[in-house]
Amino acid sequence: MRSARAALLAALVALPLTGGIASAAPPGPVFADGQAQPVYDPADVVREDVWVRAPVDSDGDGKDDEVHLEVVRPRATDQGVRVPVVYQASPYFSGGNKVANHNVDVELHVPERPGRPGGRSGQSHDTRGDERVAAALGSAGPNALPIGWQYEQFFVSRGYAVVYGESLGTGKSTGCPTTGGRNETIGAKSVVDWLNGRASARNAKGEQVRAGWTTGKTGMMGVSYNGTLPNAVATTGVRGLEAIVPIGAISSWYDYYRADGAVVAPGGYQGEDADVLAEYVHTRSDRAVCKPVIEKLAKEQDRITGDYNQFWDERNYLNDVGRVRAAVLAVHGLNDWNVKTKQVAQWYDALKRHGVPHKIWLHQSGHVDPLSLRREEWLRTVNRWFTRYLHGQHNGVESEPKATLQREDKSWVNEPEWPAPGTFDAELRLRPGGSGTGGLSPYGRHPGAPVSEKLTDDATKRAEDLASAANSDHRLAYLSEPARADLRVSGTTKVDARLSFDRPAANVTALLVDRAPDGSTHVITRGWADPQNRHDAGHTQPIRPGQWYRVGVEMQPDDYVLKAGHRLGLVVLSSDHDFTLRPKPGAGVTVDVSSTRLVLPVVGGPWKLFRSVG
Repeated sequence: MRSARAALLAALVALPLTGGIASAAPPGPVFADGQAQPVYDPADVVREDVWVRAPVDSDGDGKDDEVHLEVVRPRATDQGVRVPVVYQASPYFSGGNKVANHNVDVELHVPERPGRPGGRSGQSHDTRGDERVAAALGSAGPNALPIGWQYEQFFVSRGYAVVYGESLGTGKSTGCPTTGGRNETIGAKSVVDWLNGRASARNAKGEQVRAGWTTGKTGMMGVSYNGTLPNAVATTGVRGLEAIVPIGAISSWYDYYRADGAVVAPGGYQGEDADVLAEYVHTRSDRAVCKPVIEKLAKEQDRITGDYNQFWDERNYLNDVGRVRAAVLAVHGLNDWNVKTKQVAQWYDALKRHGVPHKIWLHQSGHVDPLSLRREEWLRTVNRWFTRYLHGQHNGVESEPKATLQREDKSWVNEPEWPAPGTFDAELRLRPGGSGTGGLSPYGRHPGAPVSEKLTDDATKRAEDLASAANSDHRLAYLSEPARADLRVSGTTKVDARLSFDRPAANVTALLVDRAPDGSTHVITRGWADPQNRHDAGHTQPIRPGQWYRVGVEMQPDDYVLKAGHRLGLVVLSSDHDFTLRPKPGAGVTVDVSSTRLVLPVVGGPWKLFRSVG
C-alpha cells in the first residue's frame, strides 16, 4: 500500500502547472515537501458571479451595500471536494478615471491667516500609467474579462479556490470608495463572512448562493491597494481569515499622504490625496450617488494644516493590530517610494509585539510583485505559507528564519528577524561647512563656540540634484570620513535638529546619502516634517521667525550596507520638489550645527560605527 501511494504521489507531483488528472472520484489536495501540489486542471473550473451583502450603507440609498465577486474554483468542488480560498480584494478591476491632482505649487499654511487655496492642477491619473494598477493586477490589467490574476492557475491547480472581490464603489459593487475608510473594510470582510456561512449572497438572478464548496479557511493576498485591504480586514479579527500576504501595502493612510504634519505625496503622484484616489477608483455605473461622500473626503483630509485627525485615525490599521489573528507574510521594496517603507516597518513591528505569526521579505526593487524578481523561490514561499495556514499542514514555516532580504548586489539572505539582530542606535555629530561639505563625526559635539549655518529654500530644484552639488545655497551637506569597513544600517534613521526659520512656515527635509569614491551621490533614504507639528502630528503650533526649535525628522526605514571607501552623508533642505508642497523660493532655515545629531540604527551599534567611520 505504501509503495502504491508513493507512486501515485510521485505521478501527481510530476504534473505540470497546467496539467490535470482524470478520475471518477476527484482527489483531495495532495502535499509534498510542505507544499500543496498541482493535482487539479486549472482550466477545468467553475466560474460564477456572486454579490455578497455587506452590513453597511455607504452610498446612503437605504439598502446594504453589495460586493461583487468572481469565484473561480476547481470543478472537483461540485463533486464533494472542499477547498480553502485565496481572496484578492481590489478597487482596480474595472480600471480608473482621469482625475486632476491638487496643485502643489502653493504657499504653506500659517495658523494666524486663512488657509492656502485648494484647487486642482492639470496633472491627472491615467489607468494605463498608474504603477499601482500595474503592480496590483500584473499582466491581467484593468477591465479584464473575466477578471484575472497571474497567480490564478498556480493556486487553483493546488487545491485553492480564487475569489476576486470588487471594492465598494467600484465595478459591479455598490457603495462608495473612501480610500481606506471603515466601509471598505466592512465590505471586504463580508466576503470572509460569506465564505464561512455568516453572510448572505445572491447571483445575477437574485437567487441565494451559499459557499458550500469551501472549508472557509481564507487567505488574502495582493499588491498595493490589493495588499492594503488584507491588512484592514485582518484588524477586524474576522474568523476564517487565517493568513494574509500584503505586498507593498499600507498600514496607515496618514503616512501615505502626510509626514509629521507635512503634506507629502506618494512618489510619482505629486498632488494626489485621499479624495483624488477615491474619485479615480470610483467606477460603479451610477457615480452621482457618491459625489457627496467624495466631497466629504476632500474636506476632512485637511490639506491645509496636514494634521493627524479623526479622518486619518479611522484609516490607521495600527490601532487594531491587537485583533489580528491571521498569519502575516509581509513583502516590501526597499526602494518603494510610492508606498514607503514606514508602512511595512511599523506594521511588522506591531505584529511582532502582539505575537502574530509573521515573516517578511524585503527586496531592492520598488512597488512591484516579487513574482517578477525571484519567481520560483517566491512561489515556494507563498505556497508553503498558505499550505501551513489554509490547508493546515504542519510544514514548519513558523520555525524558519523570519526575514528574507535582497542585498544591493541582488543576492538574497535569510536572517532570524528584521531589523537585524544586534542593531543599536549610534549617533554622528555635524561639523561646519554645510554649504559645501561639512563633516559627520562619531566624536560628539563640535568643540568650541556654537556654529549655525543657513540654507535658502528653492522647491524648483530636485533633492537629488542638491545632494550631488559640490556646493549650494539651497541645502546643507555633511559627510563622514570614508568608511574603513562596511557599515550596515537596519531600521529607522532619525535627525534630531535644532532649527530656526525666517518665516512662520517651512518644510523640513532630510536625506541620508552615500557618497562614492568617484564623487557620485546616491540617496539612501529621506524624511520630512512640518516644524509646526514638532510636538504632535495632530496639533499645529505656530513658529516664530528667529526663534530656535527642536525638530525631529524620521526617515523612511531601510536596510543598507555602506561599502568600505564610501562616505555616509546627511543633507538638510527645506522643500522636496517630488514629495512636499512647493512654496515660492526664499524661505530661510538655519541649522544649529553644534546641537544637531544624526541617529542611525547600526548593526553592531556605536562600536561598529566608530570602527568604520571614526
